[in-house]
Amino acid sequence: MTRVDRAVGAVLGSAVGDALGAPYEFGPAGELTARGEEMRGGGGWDPGEATDDTQMAVLVGESLLEHGLELPDIFGRFQRWAADAPKDIGLQTEDVLTNGEAWDLAAALHFQINARAAGNGSLMRASTSAVYFAAAGREGTMDAARRIAALTHGDRAAWEGTAVLHELVRVTLDGGDPLAALPETLAAVHPDHRERYGLVLGPDWHPGLATEFNGAVWPCLGSAVWALRTTTAFAEAVRAAVDLGGDTDTVAAVTGILAGARYGQAAIPPEWTAPLHVPLPGFGDRVLDADALRALAQSLAGRT
Repeated sequence: MTRVDRAVGAVLGSAVGDALGAPYEFGPAGELTARGEEMRGGGGWDPGEATDDTQMAVLVGESLLEHGLELPDIFGRFQRWAADAPKDIGLQTEDVLTNGEAWDLAAALHFQINARAAGNGSLMRASTSAVYFAAAGREGTMDAARRIAALTHGDRAAWEGTAVLHELVRVTLDGGDPLAALPETLAAVHPDHRERYGLVLGPDWHPGLATEFNGAVWPCLGSAVWALRTTTAFAEAVRAAVDLGGDTDTVAAVTGILAGARYGQAAIPPEWTAPLHVPLPGFGDRVLDADALRALAQSLAGRT
């Protein structure tokens, strides 16, 4: 399997996880298996329609390809998207993008006022940036992850979780084992957050031990790693993520990043990619299909 196959797997895998989980969001555990319906639509989503998770990932990826890491440009694209009433947008993200503050102040001020900003919103959009910055090495990819996360999340917990995800993708794209890489990855996490991430990413942790709803960054990332650890195939991992219930689209999107990088694009069921589509509010009538996502991932992986 080539590195590009894994990169496409990460980006496309995240998108199909997002679309598969969207109709089951905030539902009970086991609903996907109980209903036996995949890419079915529902909850305001058409069959195969990706949510804000993938929409924001596309905006990040296209900005990186056009400008490199230009944080004001990414933030401006986010603002343009948020202003066009996307079907789904996190409350915290919406406030940060619409409060009128500058790109380098909006998230920090939100956190200062609310004292809570450890949602999973910076994890959900990380597929494209993780692929793009994989060539930068551990320090480079984790630093970029933190900086992009901080655009919308003022809590360092969100930065560190996104940095961990970036590094696990980097290792996997190079043909390594992301689970075996966890100890070294955790050693690069900020000391104030290392213990908590060590707990949720440990081999004995499972989603039943979560102390927060999986819309928070810790159990979301922990659940994705758990799904990867306890399954042996792409589709099995993503289904396990959706069956956890709760924030199903994002947990499955993050799982799809890791499982897609591990198993490659060929492991993604074609019946999941066929109906996949990603509308981009704020950017005219643009709708990306699976082929467009593949092309985006190939470009991100091919950067020098």
